[in-house]
Amino acid sequence: MKSMTGYSRVEKYENGIKAIVEIKSLNSKYLDINCKLPKTLFAKELEIRDQVKKTIVRGTVTVSISTEFDYSLKPFKLNENNAFGIYNSLVELSKKLKLRSNITISDILSFPNYLLVEENTNFDNEREWEVAKSALVEALHLIDKYRMEEGKNLSKDISNRAKKLKEILNKIIQKSINRIEEEREKLRRKVAMLFESDEIDENRLQFEILLMANRLDINEECARLDSHIKFLKDAIKSKEPVGQKINFIIQEINREFNTIGSKSDNVEISHLVVQAKEEIEKIREMVMNIE
Repeated sequence: MKSMTGYSRVEKYENGIKAIVEIKSLNSKYLDINCKLPKTLFAKELEIRDQVKKTIVRGTVTVSISTEFDYSLKPFKLNENNAFGIYNSLVELSKKLKLRSNITISDILSFPNYLLVEENTNFDNEREWEVAKSALVEALHLIDKYRMEEGKNLSKDISNRAKKLKEILNKIIQKSINRIEEEREKLRRKVAMLFESDEIDENRLQFEILLMANRLDINEECARLDSHIKFLKDAIKSKEPVGQKINFIIQEINREFNTIGSKSDNVEISHLVVQAKEEIEKIREMVMNIE
């Protein structure tokens, strides 16, 4: 089980290139990936999304990547042929203008557009992506680890609440065992009070008791609840993303407890149903943050 919320930040520095990757994830019904990238990495967005999908299945994920270059480490290449050409041109110009000043290196460097060798930008972009990708992979590993730790805490809490739901169910079953017989005696007393004599139509009484038994019988609801709680416990132990599955199971558990509450006119059972719904609501809140 993993939480959908998490954060990680990784800095990588290699060969004069620094990459900073930040990943934030929040809960969401589906997987929604947002990328904030430098222009030089726009073409890598699909690859970044694929990397994220390998780690994160559900949630709103924001991936921010920034890069910096240490230009002091980049090789400074001059076009020597152009430098000689500039020197010769300046010498010729000095002769024509009858200038006595000598040509210096500073004079030659004043024409940088002709001196610098054109850089291989594709090569630089690939080096930049290699560093950024390395940082991205590490950041995804860290956020996955964080989400798993949060998931363990959620798993323990939900497991404890599943045990409480089972305990509440057992109490309801115990209190419902003798309810039909108790209600039968109540009905007999009520019917006897309606007649002046002690003569009671047994057929009518049996019919009323049958209706009452159908209305008060919660055996099916209890059996389904027991099955749903077992499914919940199994889902908690699963190694697959289970957020949506647990949400469906909780809906079914809540429906059965609601049915028991509507059928019951027993104060103690009604109180137990309220306790169960409190536990269900707490689980529902946690499930909203489970992948």
